[in-house]
Amino acid sequence: MRFGKKTAFAALVAVSALALAGCGGGDVVEEAPEGGAPADDGEMYIALVSKGFQHQFWQAVKTGAEQKAEELGVRVTFEGPAAETEIAQQLDMLTTAINSSPDAIGYAALDPEACVAPLEQAKSKDIPVVYFDAPCNGDVGLSLAATDSIAAGALAAEHMAELIGGEGEVAIVGHSQINSTGVERRDGFVEKMKADYPDIKIVDIQYGDGDHLKSADIAKTMIAAYPNLKGIYGTNEGSAIGVVNAVKELGLEKGKLTIIGFDSGAAQIEAIKDGTMAGAITQDPIGIGARTVESAVAAANGEELEEFYDTGSYWYDATNMDDEKIAAVLYE
Repeated sequence: MRFGKKTAFAALVAVSALALAGCGGGDVVEEAPEGGAPADDGEMYIALVSKGFQHQFWQAVKTGAEQKAEELGVRVTFEGPAAETEIAQQLDMLTTAINSSPDAIGYAALDPEACVAPLEQAKSKDIPVVYFDAPCNGDVGLSLAATDSIAAGALAAEHMAELIGGEGEVAIVGHSQINSTGVERRDGFVEKMKADYPDIKIVDIQYGDGDHLKSADIAKTMIAAYPNLKGIYGTNEGSAIGVVNAVKELGLEKGKLTIIGFDSGAAQIEAIKDGTMAGAITQDPIGIGARTVESAVAAANGEELEEFYDTGSYWYDATNMDDEKIAAVLYE
């Protein structure tokens, strides 16, 4: 399948096809009973395999999926690795899901290449596949429910530029240079800076796998290496909190370094409220989960789907967190 309806989304696939490899897994969050799918009682069964469950984002996706499943009268299972680096474990979960012969599969690719072969098995069994958050390469998937991550990265760049006065040095702590969300959130930020803010220099980009400790160590190294650094952008929840923790451990004055994050969660919301973080980009994970189940049910019923459902991205900070529209997409 080609996802070509939106320019940003086409960029996502192009980047994935050229630069990515491997697919991930780990600890089961919620699994079907031993032996595969739940007992066949005539109820439609959808198997969902996510990138992980380490961050509150995935818990919110799971909530949205379960709510939509209850509304539609279908059964879902939701699995994911303990960390978004556990590719082999995620592939094991995907294979188990395929062997359980569900009515449809929802899949979020940690690595867009390693998942091609197992999803071809799903295709050979006539199990429809829809993607959420990030697609797999190949032509198996019928649809993707996700944030336009190029646009979201650009939105982060716009706010960083405004907050640091349109000039100076900034850095990025990324969560992945393999899966598409990490690549696109980075590239959207970098491309926007190059295009519109020539007086801002991105001096360093490093990757902490979304791990708080790794990301904190990276941030501390950046701060030491670049004494004129004005800002750091963390591309997911773990990356951003790592940067926040680094600033706290170094005893820096709040606001001295402009920190922009991605996703939501209690720790980021608290860091914004107390002034350590300037703001962040949030997605709509509940909407992603709900749309994925809706698409999976439609696919199982042989209905036509859109190639890409953009579930949106939003800037939030201390000034707008209580606004109705923003509060609806924040998760703690």
